[in-house]
Amino acid sequence: MECPHLSSSVCIAPDSAKFPNGSPSSWCCSVCRSNKSPWVCLTCSSVHCGRYVNGHAKKHYEDAQIPLTNHKKSEKQEKAQHTVCMDCSSYSTYCYRCDDFVINDTKLGLVQKVREHLQNLENSAFTADRHRKRKLLENSSLNSKLLKVNGSTTAICATGLRNLGNTCFMNAILQSLSNIEQFCCYFKELPAVELRNGKTAGRRMYHTRSQGDNNVGYQQQDAHEFMRYLLDHLHLELQGGFNGISRSSILQENSTLSASNKCCINGASTVVTAIFGGILQNEVNCLICGTESRKFDPFLDLSLDIPSQFRNKRSKNQENGPVCSLRDCLRSFTDLEELDETELYMCHKCKKKQKSTKKFWIQKLPKVLCLHLKRFHWTAYLRNKVDTYVEFPLRGLDMKCYLLEPENSGPENCLYDLAAVVVHHGSGVGSGHYTAYATHEGRWFHFNDSTVTLTDEDTVVKAKAYILFYVERQAKAGSDKL
Repeated sequence: MECPHLSSSVCIAPDSAKFPNGSPSSWCCSVCRSNKSPWVCLTCSSVHCGRYVNGHAKKHYEDAQIPLTNHKKSEKQEKAQHTVCMDCSSYSTYCYRCDDFVINDTKLGLVQKVREHLQNLENSAFTADRHRKRKLLENSSLNSKLLKVNGSTTAICATGLRNLGNTCFMNAILQSLSNIEQFCCYFKELPAVELRNGKTAGRRMYHTRSQGDNNVGYQQQDAHEFMRYLLDHLHLELQGGFNGISRSSILQENSTLSASNKCCINGASTVVTAIFGGILQNEVNCLICGTESRKFDPFLDLSLDIPSQFRNKRSKNQENGPVCSLRDCLRSFTDLEELDETELYMCHKCKKKQKSTKKFWIQKLPKVLCLHLKRFHWTAYLRNKVDTYVEFPLRGLDMKCYLLEPENSGPENCLYDLAAVVVHHGSGVGSGHYTAYATHEGRWFHFNDSTVTLTDEDTVVKAKAYILFYVERQAKAGSDKL
């Protein structure tokens, strides 16, 4: 929104020496000393915790309004309202009198100047911290520091992500993808932002509620839906170019995108489809005349039902029957299924809708196999969660029996090892919390927003998985010549 209070509230100079030392995103509240969501007052440069912590930034504003009832107050003092703050992490600007985020600026552009100054401070602190960590790793034994206390040691070789307000669904997906080497290495090799051409080179983009949907970043979302949204848009954006370099030349330089093994979505191939893309064959058979219809569909992930006979089981150690396994879910997905009355197949030979059967085969396996367990389903009035524990392997998931032509694949090409797991804690899709387990440099870590802890395989296999990321096991060199 357009705020009318900026000219009377934004009074600090961008090069003010009153700012605290260090990274703005880690500044501490002057009242409670919390470093979560620091907000800086654009009137006096004091730092307080934001609206989603202890609300001391708002109290600072409220305390400053009390003297306004004194009519003997000077005109200069009346202008100092302390009504506008800037989030030191996202650089969005908030006005307490308007009670909303704002997008306009003063005539002199002071808000943007403060924003750029904070960005420079953040970048300088980041560079200094990176050099410090590199020196620390060179001069100390990482193994001994990580393994002092099993399961509780804070990991210094992995970084958490701050929760910006119900953004755990996003954090869990980003942490999972960032620990899939084949995927993240591609983006690390792209030119750095500060090296790109254009007026926006080196600037960090930020988002405020006033720029679009008022609910962005403030409501819980589904982690699987976000993952698909992210991958779909990455696939779309990567069809463009970088700094004048065409998409085709970038793809040719990337070794993961061999021309003989591409998966295309909407007629295009990118690093997204090259890594996560597979192909399904959908077979439909008319039960009246026997006509068979085949269709090939590309996929980035497979959504698996938890078989109904297991849906009442909530823990691994329950004794009422066998434990549901990932293989049970895969078998349910690929087994022959008779379509019900609401899904009658339009048979081209019979010229009308007929009863039919359906079966899925995997025609091509991806390099990274993403499996989504359907834990949320609709009943008559609400969406329930299936809290069943599903047993899954850490290593050696064999997908050969689900292939359309298994004889054309080598034994190693069908084996997958687990790289990451996303877990939903809670009972509803609109509530609860998301965390992720991911393997990094041979060790497992638990990513819980900004907190990252070293964990073990026994803890990982007990998790009630929501999304599983499996990486194709690489064939040993020369093994096909034995």
